[in-house]
Amino acid sequence: MAELRHSSSLGSRAGSSPMKRDDTASPLIHDHQNITTDDDDGRSRHPFRDRDRTIWSYFPFFIDDPRVSQHNSRISLFLVVFIIIAGLISVLSILNRLNAPYLCKKDGIVLHCPRVKETTSLWENPLSATTSWKPCAERRDGISDVPPKNETSGYIFIHAEGGLNQQRIAICNAVAVAKILNATLILPVLKQDQIWKDQTKFEDIFDVDHFIDYLKDDVRIVRDIPDWFTDKSELFSSIRRTVKNIPKYAPAQFYIDNVLPRIKEKKIMALKPFVDRLGYDNVPQEINRLRCRVNYHALKFLPEIEQMADSLVSRMRNRTGSSNPYMALHLRFEKGMVGLSFCDFVGTREEKAKMAVYRKKEWPRRYKNGSHLWQLALQKRKEGRCPLEPGEVAVILRAMGYPKETQIYVASGQVYGGQNRMAPLRNMFPNLVTKEELAGKEELAGFRKHVTSLAALDFLVCLKSDVFVMTHGGNFAKLIIGARRYMGHRNKSIKPDKGLMSKSFGDPYMGWATFVEDVVVTHQTRTGLPEETFPNYDLWENPLTPCMCKA
Repeated sequence: MAELRHSSSLGSRAGSSPMKRDDTASPLIHDHQNITTDDDDGRSRHPFRDRDRTIWSYFPFFIDDPRVSQHNSRISLFLVVFIIIAGLISVLSILNRLNAPYLCKKDGIVLHCPRVKETTSLWENPLSATTSWKPCAERRDGISDVPPKNETSGYIFIHAEGGLNQQRIAICNAVAVAKILNATLILPVLKQDQIWKDQTKFEDIFDVDHFIDYLKDDVRIVRDIPDWFTDKSELFSSIRRTVKNIPKYAPAQFYIDNVLPRIKEKKIMALKPFVDRLGYDNVPQEINRLRCRVNYHALKFLPEIEQMADSLVSRMRNRTGSSNPYMALHLRFEKGMVGLSFCDFVGTREEKAKMAVYRKKEWPRRYKNGSHLWQLALQKRKEGRCPLEPGEVAVILRAMGYPKETQIYVASGQVYGGQNRMAPLRNMFPNLVTKEELAGKEELAGFRKHVTSLAALDFLVCLKSDVFVMTHGGNFAKLIIGARRYMGHRNKSIKPDKGLMSKSFGDPYMGWATFVEDVVVTHQTRTGLPEETFPNYDLWENPLTPCMCKA
């Protein structure tokens, strides 16, 4: 309609002949006078003006005409200035977008990531994602705010409980709490785990000298309880020497209000228990950055562990006689994990009956009479809270496009169901090995003294892999994904959407092509890309905001 109105206007103007206008004009009227004619609709027209007007006539301050009002000049000037400012803002906005770091943002449970023109790779994330952020939690050389020895609040001591990675998190939190309280940290003790029955000490797994030296400008750390405190056993057993009621994910202020007074009074205090006893949101950014400094820089495994892990990595890359990438698969399907999940899995009636007996023995309160477990198992599977079976993992990886020849390193305990349960995965990916198959018994003999050392080897080989795939949650996968993000987001860390996969596996009418499309689309953003932090975020899996800076 706008085009029709425009054309009709042009037509009416063309219809008024120049000859006619000359005939009606009086020769007594000078050219500079206004000649006004009336249209049929009664509106006045200025034919000579309209014909001779240029674009600059709409901006009166460009015309040296004293008849132009000062008011109109100001309006026109304002419009031009406004257009220039708007243009500058638009240009700056475009430049900011071009220079903005690659960052995925959450909309509920959906992750939206910037689009890239790069060809999708099986082994690497987009280059724009890997060059947008850099680690910035390193030690501040020459800058120390540690008080003199006699001016600290006192000494704190912790037992780091659980497996290797739970202990690692506890150590990072202990350093942070010591900083919050301006206290001296006694080197943490790695408590014997009830499942692994391991007697590993801190010095059996970590480089103590590097740990203390790297953090010397942040926190005062000593190897042992001071000599003046004679009754060392009291520190482990006395209620008077223990702070017990520390809530999970406590804020920094809780320690200042409730723990600091007791340390000042007693001079030495044990904090127990100490699993996840420091929050993320209600903690100063510099404290969160310190936790990253401990995790990614201060906590180094012993040189012999690092060297053995490097040897395993080299063997994985050269198994075919030429250099090739490899995938690390953290397969969590041990009997204890299967039992604790209370999920239902494929198996014979005899197998399921034995699992029911095992669950009733280990978790009697949760098991009750077992009548509610079937409905619970269905609900947990829909919510994606069940570990993936080896066969399910194989199908997902194949749908993602990984070929049969893919080299896979498996980090796992004893798989529930043994070789029969592993058969589908091995059939689809025959180049699948464990550390026991890569290294001889003699090579691993020295590491078998401490179960934690073997876990450290798995940790390092997974950390350095080209692609890391987890099958269930836990501190191991959480720390691996976080460390790979901190190293630059380059290598993929795949976190399967178990809820969606359960629906797909349960649909007997879904064809392979549809399944492949669902898997590929769903996991495009689940590969360890830079992801914005959010309330109650997990610092260990996503260190972006407090511990990384724009590159």
